[in-house]
Amino acid sequence: MSAEGKDDADARGTAHAVVCNQSARPGPSPRVVVVDDHGLFRAGVRAELGDRVSVVADAGTVEDAVRAIEQTTPDVVLLDVHMPDGGGVEVIRRVLPVLPSVRFLALSVSDAASDVIAVIRAGARGYLTKTISGEDLADAIVRVAEGDAVFSPRLAGFVLDAFARAPSPGEQAELDQLTAREREVLQHIARGYMYKEIAQRLDISVKTVEAHVSAVLRKLQLSSRHELSRWAIQRRLVNLDGP
Repeated sequence: MSAEGKDDADARGTAHAVVCNQSARPGPSPRVVVVDDHGLFRAGVRAELGDRVSVVADAGTVEDAVRAIEQTTPDVVLLDVHMPDGGGVEVIRRVLPVLPSVRFLALSVSDAASDVIAVIRAGARGYLTKTISGEDLADAIVRVAEGDAVFSPRLAGFVLDAFARAPSPGEQAELDQLTAREREVLQHIARGYMYKEIAQRLDISVKTVEAHVSAVLRKLQLSSRHELSRWAIQRRLVNLDGP
């Protein structure tokens, strides 16, 4: 999916929230609110996601977004970073204190470090650029709903720079438990790569990637890929000069 197709003629002042029939798509798929100030882009996101997730509402302004989120209490809010009335950070600032269970995933044309860091500091669980495919976007939404942190490749490095610190001796001892291959997999997860991408980059099977992740979780006594990503970022395990 790309930013092309966003229609500058879409009147920002008339953007409004559209709440869908929440019973129309049964099943365990994550419930999502799409927030972007261009109506054609919101429609494009709906079309790309299809029935992989359940889009329960969309909104084109901060006010409409807050209202739609409060009305539907989604699992994930797919959020544009830049909007005329405050953008994604303002939506998170107003919603998160009253609905802490809602998770936010930024989707933006911008890959500027300042934008990534600002929205993550506000409370978003991930940041994707609008070049992502519909299939990968749906997979990212599911991962965020499950508690993971998701980033487009290379963007995790910005978060690393902002939040990283040197490991303590105890943390280094934890790291020493991991094999070289487990560290490789862990670094890729911290960068935001999906299992199938890690498998391709390391020339191993997806099942082997899953086995390495399970081993790392067990050794570090962590319970999710989100915790694993945070653990790696805190300990500066991502090589910013790497691919």
